[in-house]
Amino acid sequence: MAHATENNDQTKPKILIPEKVSPDGLTLLQKTLDVHERRGLSPEQLLEIIPDYEALIVRSETKVNAQLLQAAKKLKVVARAGVGVDNVDVKEATRLGIIVVNSPSGNINAAAEHTIACESTLVELFLAESLIRKQ
Repeated sequence: MAHATENNDQTKPKILIPEKVSPDGLTLLQKTLDVHERRGLSPEQLLEIIPDYEALIVRSETKVNAQLLQAAKKLKVVARAGVGVDNVDVKEATRLGIIVVNSPSGNINAAAEHTIACESTLVELFLAESLIRKQ
């Protein structure tokens, strides 16, 4: 039985994730893909291992430049977990037939929570200043 699972893993597309992503997202991906989390890779290490992968999921830390894309012989997709694709050479990816996608709504909850926290702090500062002026 273990052998069948092993063969099944070999037919799943290999996905490289060199940065921290949501554990919930990882769980979903691992159901159908061969996911490899490899945090802390240097650009040289990433360049060395990228030829083995069909997809790359990054956030903002990893720079997906022309050199990396050209080395990624099997790469079909670069997915940016977050807003924008400024860390991906989209022109080179397009030239090589690699699809580039992003998830612009991925951090909406975090942004909303941050906004509420900032507003709360401003209200507290305003109230504190009002109290000080009354004294």
